Amino acid sequence: MNDRTSDRAVADTAPPWGGAVSVGSREAAVRALLPVVEASGVTKRYGSTAALADVSLRVMAGESHALVGRNGAGKSTLVSILTGLRKPDEGTVRFNGESAPALADRDAWRERVACVYQHSTIIRDLTVAENLFINRQPRRRGVIDWPTMRRDARALLDHWRIDVREDARAGDLTVEARQLVEIARALSYGARFIILDEPTAQLDGEEIKRLFRRIDELQREGVTFLFISHHLQEVYEICQAVTVLRDARHIVSASVAELPREKLIEAMTGERGGLNVADAAARAALPANAPLALEVRGLTGRDYHDVSFTLKRGEVVGLTGATSSGRTSVGEAIAGLTAQRSGEIRVKGAPLTPGDVPAALASGVGCVPKDRHHEGLVLTQSVAENASMTIAGLLGRFGFAPPAKKHAFGKRMIESLGIVAQGPSHVVSGLSGGNQQKVVMARALASNPDVLVLIDPTAGVDVKSKEALLSVVDRVREEGKAVLVVSSELDDLRTCDRVLVMFRGEVVAEKAAGWQDHELIASIEGVDLHEE
Repeated sequence: MNDRTSDRAVADTAPPWGGAVSVGSREAAVRALLPVVEASGVTKRYGSTAALADVSLRVMAGESHALVGRNGAGKSTLVSILTGLRKPDEGTVRFNGESAPALADRDAWRERVACVYQHSTIIRDLTVAENLFINRQPRRRGVIDWPTMRRDARALLDHWRIDVREDARAGDLTVEARQLVEIARALSYGARFIILDEPTAQLDGEEIKRLFRRIDELQREGVTFLFISHHLQEVYEICQAVTVLRDARHIVSASVAELPREKLIEAMTGERGGLNVADAAARAALPANAPLALEVRGLTGRDYHDVSFTLKRGEVVGLTGATSSGRTSVGEAIAGLTAQRSGEIRVKGAPLTPGDVPAALASGVGCVPKDRHHEGLVLTQSVAENASMTIAGLLGRFGFAPPAKKHAFGKRMIESLGIVAQGPSHVVSGLSGGNQQKVVMARALASNPDVLVLIDPTAGVDVKSKEALLSVVDRVREEGKAVLVVSSELDDLRTCDRVLVMFRGEVVAEKAAGWQDHELIASIEGVDLHEE
């Protein structure tokens, strides 16, 4: 698909539902040479944090342009600016050579750009026709003109060759069909620039192929796409150009044909961050006869399939993959936060009850969950109360721990983990993000688990807190505990004796300690570095 040129004709006028017609005027020819969207020197700050720093992007008419970067690179912030949800602190955005509309002029933004998000904005309980014309239904004598709306919906779907019934309930459609309905809705406003945010995350192989064929057809009709994906192989399948962001900065923009996979991954990763963490590559190998702490056999759930691996005492194993890989769901199943559909989890040889957190704790599994605010902490309670939450029954009779014992335990955790707080009575909502995460770690360690599951353990914390949290991993490993690190952050994974890579719900690779950044990321992104 990469032999398409980027100077396809752009529609100058369109019927009410957004169809393209060819135009031979000089004005249209000049406009086709202008970028559909051009961001220049865009900077966006939140307090002292730069979410974007002097970022530029140029997308030409009729092309599919990839926007890639690791988590936190600035992609979401840039999309929010390109769609008029945020205003840049510095820099400009232009559409077809003209300045972007005022943020308040939502109709003008809809005529220029639309975003089809990974999580659909389609209202499931409405029909396709109602979704297509929501908040702008044709009216007759003050009431909705249902026959006209259904007729216009049918005309719109037929024009863009989207094979769904206009009277179908949107919730009954496939994910693929809902995405196409969202694209049709965007086109009906007049937008010819569509942002696709992880469009294949919930699709299977055949659905992805059909979606890519449809994108190709729409490009030939003058529609331009900004394609955001963690699966770099898809960039080479569908896109003609690519822009890489890293650490909130623009790194490179180039033709896909001129940017080999190795160079693309190098642009995404850059130099190693330099965290002072223990690298498992320098560690002596575990004895071959080390006892097993965790066995996962044939685990299958909502977004993962037939996952199997083992974890020895004193071993640290990483489980990584893109956001949609299923890695988080596997970690949550092992911790008892969710139940698998089939398969078995054993801790020290004993089966674990699916979806039962108290049973997991009793079996010797501790967990730092992904979302500390909703799953890891009670923000209105103190450090001591949060840290001792999983062991209240051990500190006192009938599950009621005396305040003095809670206070003493909280003090020990503050000293052990370097929690910066006024004392054990300090309410956790008043702590920094890094210190809140240390409290979550304290709670996970309180029950003295045999298996410690860490899900994105350093997300959203500062460098020093990252170093402190990852040093805990090395410490508990030396104590003979098994640690499963579920993360896509490279520094989190350097502490691991081996890293299992998940892609589209399955374990597809295993990397021993000492892996190279570009090799691991290639596996995460589903790229074959040796493909010609």
